[in-house]
Amino acid sequence: MNTLLFKYVLEVEKSRSISQAAENLFMAQPNLSKAIREVEETLGFPVFRRTPKGVIPTAQGQEFLTIARNIVAQLEKIEAIAVGGEQPRRSLRISIPRASYIADGFIRFAREHDREDALELQVQETNAMQTIASIASGLCSMGVIRYRPENEHYFLDYLADKGLAHEPVWESDYRLLFSARHPLASAGEIQEHALLPFTEIVHGDETVPYVTSERPLPPTESRRFVSLCERANQFELLMQLDNTYMWVSPVPEPTLERCHLVQRRCAGHTRRFRDELVYPVGYTFTAMERAFVDKLFEAKNAVAFGGEG
Repeated sequence: MNTLLFKYVLEVEKSRSISQAAENLFMAQPNLSKAIREVEETLGFPVFRRTPKGVIPTAQGQEFLTIARNIVAQLEKIEAIAVGGEQPRRSLRISIPRASYIADGFIRFAREHDREDALELQVQETNAMQTIASIASGLCSMGVIRYRPENEHYFLDYLADKGLAHEPVWESDYRLLFSARHPLASAGEIQEHALLPFTEIVHGDETVPYVTSERPLPPTESRRFVSLCERANQFELLMQLDNTYMWVSPVPEPTLERCHLVQRRCAGHTRRFRDELVYPVGYTFTAMERAFVDKLFEAKNAVAFGGEG
């Protein structure tokens, strides 16, 4: 099999779209589709399946992609030997939850490394189950998952089953987040019943291993809600829709100011989150990965001890 085909299928896996992968590879979409069909015909099984959410690997395809990724990595090492004294490319491939202090940690890290000549940063912002799948398959080398403490045994059993290690980052209460123009923005102590007239924005792709499988949990008990799977839109919706709110992990003050949002505690609620750093068992962090972890905890401490409301 042409080794160039390995790079094609890996780009499709990363982008979750054949058309986007073709654009990234600077090739025509029909040509890439033909190449993918050639791979699948050679293998005798489909590598990808088409879904409303994009192109995702099949079970057999995931195994093939893991092998393909290792082959490409070895070829890159051979190329590095051939070019001799050229500076090796340094990379960081991580998967993290939706925008919060964790995203701020990544920005802090990227800011310190953005002038390096040979640097590749790949960050995937998604839910816990997809992060686990990405690390287990080798698509990402490490990541952070978020879950509710009451689901701990499900997640820890699932991580062990996937051969992944974990260590705690932070556990805390969720906060309320809404526009600075929201009717509750200037209220005193907020009680949960005060939220009933308003629309909740929720992430509709949250699942728990062994419990929900491919079907998300019922997201909310609110009378009105917007179910959101596209993470980048959450702040924009809150900014534009003054009667909406979200339950979130603590958000850094600069982000709140930039997006004109208000973050508040809610009296009497029991919603908590737990964030865990996840990586393969026995894995040794690179210098780049250790630097990211340092910035992750730096960002967490800035929010945890920075006097946010």
